[in-house]
Amino acid sequence: MSRAVLLDIEGTIGDIAFVRDVLFPYARARLADTLRARWNEPEIAATVQAACVSAIEPLTTPALAAKRFLGWMDEDKKVGPLKTLQGIIWREGYVSGELKAHLYPDAVDAIHSWTKRGLRVAIYSSGSVEAQKLYFAHSVAGDLTPLLSGYFDTATGAKGEPGSYAKIASTLALPAAAITFFSDAPAETDAALAAGMGAYRVDRTKPPSFEGRDGDTAVIGSLDTVVERI
Repeated sequence: MSRAVLLDIEGTIGDIAFVRDVLFPYARARLADTLRARWNEPEIAATVQAACVSAIEPLTTPALAAKRFLGWMDEDKKVGPLKTLQGIIWREGYVSGELKAHLYPDAVDAIHSWTKRGLRVAIYSSGSVEAQKLYFAHSVAGDLTPLLSGYFDTATGAKGEPGSYAKIASTLALPAAAITFFSDAPAETDAALAAGMGAYRVDRTKPPSFEGRDGDTAVIGSLDTVVERI
């Protein structure tokens, strides 16, 4: 039996459409105005300075900075300063109540069940740790942050690299074999398996009761099918 569960978010426990169709457009629509209105605030100034380093170019005005950030969004770049700025904008939306993060009901039930049984539940997503905390603090199921034991983003390492999962296991002070990872991405479950974790690929296009295999990887349609086995 596992002692901890590690969860991806997009496409696994939350609908990827929420991120694609709600969160990203929300940040994009407010990005230029946020930079212009808060240009001299320390939080924004530090984010822009980090963007200058990443872009290897001076971003001396809100307009220039907005152009760079929007360019990264268009290119779907996983750039730290962009994720930080998006997180700042999303924070305002969550706090105001405009945003409520999507979670599948089976995922909410599983998180409650696992924590009640004493398992630790942690998150590993490409979104920043701050964005993850906001997501779970302002979800459709309420504030789930008291149930979560840790948050990991790509600062830990790429999600397709076994070393990232080894690092997470070390941070959680558990052997990799005591952790079960859930993701919708084959490259991620392959990497987790290579690191010695258990892993399930969640395929939300399948019926909720679906259980199958893709090579060495177990594939499920929802967390309901395995929640009591973890």
